[in-house]
Amino acid sequence: MARTSSDIALKVREAVETSARSKPRLDLFKFVPFRLNRLAAEVSSALAEEYQERHGLDIPAWRVIATLGFRNDACSAQFISQCTRTHKSTISRAVTALLHQELIERVENEADRREFRLQLTRKGRALYEELFPQLLRREDEILACLSAQERKQLSSLLGKIEQSLDLIQTSKEADAKQAY
Repeated sequence: MARTSSDIALKVREAVETSARSKPRLDLFKFVPFRLNRLAAEVSSALAEEYQERHGLDIPAWRVIATLGFRNDACSAQFISQCTRTHKSTISRAVTALLHQELIERVENEADRREFRLQLTRKGRALYEELFPQLLRREDEILACLSAQERKQLSSLLGKIEQSLDLIQTSKEADAKQAY
């Protein structure tokens, strides 16, 4: 029996479809980078409700305030950008807005007078002191599905991943290495 070109085309199409179905595919819901990114976005959004609704701060502005708030001394916008993994232009816009709101101020760098560092003003410090307990409470709510042991394990596992990526994990470490 002679095969027609349409029979051959049909067989080829079926073979291609079968091959496509049997190839392994990337399941995003099992792909750790996707899961971490989605989780980070969701947690960041949940925390943002605390400072956006009450104080009109966006995520980059909060990152600037939070970074300056946990440090004992002034630091550069570059430090904030690298520490938070936020693009420098985004941090620059946030810094400009926070300067206008008088939540942060520039101070001269004693080591290099050409450079200015940033620090919280009294108003900015008061805002930080008001917000961080609320954010810690919100973090507890988010992590309520985990036992105390699971929280320790999560922290340890995240630390291992950060270390494998050579990420600085503490401000003390960053200061010691003058990493930023």
